[in-house]
Amino acid sequence: MSITKVLPLDELEILCREHKKRNEKIVLCHGVFDLMHTGHIFHLQRAKKEGDFLVVTVTANEFVNKGPGRPVFPQELRAQTLAALGCVDYVAVNYGPTAIDVIRQLKPDIYAKGGEYRQASDDITGNIDKERQAVESVGGRIFYTDEVTFSSSSLLNEHFGVFSAETKKYLKEFCEHVRATRIY
Repeated sequence: MSITKVLPLDELEILCREHKKRNEKIVLCHGVFDLMHTGHIFHLQRAKKEGDFLVVTVTANEFVNKGPGRPVFPQELRAQTLAALGCVDYVAVNYGPTAIDVIRQLKPDIYAKGGEYRQASDDITGNIDKERQAVESVGGRIFYTDEVTFSSSSLLNEHFGVFSAETKKYLKEFCEHVRATRIY
């Protein structure tokens, strides 16, 4: 059962240390993974090719800041869904607001992000640059996959009725006139 692949971070840290002692490369992916889709699967499969073991951490429910009604699926189900994938070796829930502490704890050789994060200036949170610095501080490197990209938030908002038709119209018009960098 895939549930045995879901571990507490402390246990995962010990396993990562053991793998590294055998000169095996650890690849880390981190995200919300609320609505699993083709983009996630291709990203994870590509990330796995960069090392020997693919570790995925999932943002805990309390730190998901993606809009109303999110996450749709609780952290336990998101973790179990990821663990069911053959390319994923281990999964843990991250009980922090970013992946920075997880990177420092697990010390991955590779930290894989989707290509949409390649331009740090496009990341309004500023976290991707901090995550890159964290992985480099533990001797690893960041790797950007260039697989097909989808946005779970966009898919959920568009197809699962999170917003009323009136709110959708307003948000669409708002986005056409205001860039996220202008919102304070």
